[in-house]
Amino acid sequence: MLILIMGLVIFFCVHSVRLVAPEWRASNMLQNGAMRWRIRFGMITLLAAAFIIMGYMQMRMAPVWLWFPPVWTRHLAGLLMLVALFFVGSALVPNTTMKKKVGYPMFIAVKIWAFSHLISNGNLADVIVFGSFLIWSIVSFAVYRRRDRKAGVVRDQESGVQFDLAAFTFAMVSWFVMVFYLHQAVIGVSPLV
Repeated sequence: MLILIMGLVIFFCVHSVRLVAPEWRASNMLQNGAMRWRIRFGMITLLAAAFIIMGYMQMRMAPVWLWFPPVWTRHLAGLLMLVALFFVGSALVPNTTMKKKVGYPMFIAVKIWAFSHLISNGNLADVIVFGSFLIWSIVSFAVYRRRDRKAGVVRDQESGVQFDLAAFTFAMVSWFVMVFYLHQAVIGVSPLV
């Protein structure tokens, strides 16, 4: 469990720098260069992800069950993941309607991803991982939205149906790849079972 907690702490600390110290981040990027910052950020993120995966896999070897979710929650999680992947696509594709409306569709994607996995998994490792991601994404989204309102940020970029269709296509393709191949290959659990 210690490895899992260490990974989560590192991940959330790195991903919260822009949240809690945006001026320091900006000056560091200016001083050292954006590319160097991104390389360091990526390396630390990979290390944190490795710790999270190792710790999660260790805890799955001897699971501590808190509850046993009904089968229908897995089906609901599958549908919610399609919605989450649409928000991921909306974050990645420029000029989408979701990006214009909510500003931070990736945080919404993380919220939906974490919630869907919380309702469909009932052991302690799942609660630690997905619960912490859910809390972090809720807090981050709220802080960024409040900061935008205070700064008077207006999102007036052109959005078009073609961008939303690209986000939807991304969601459908990635959902099928995840459900029929990647989830089993990476996590070791098929969402179809």
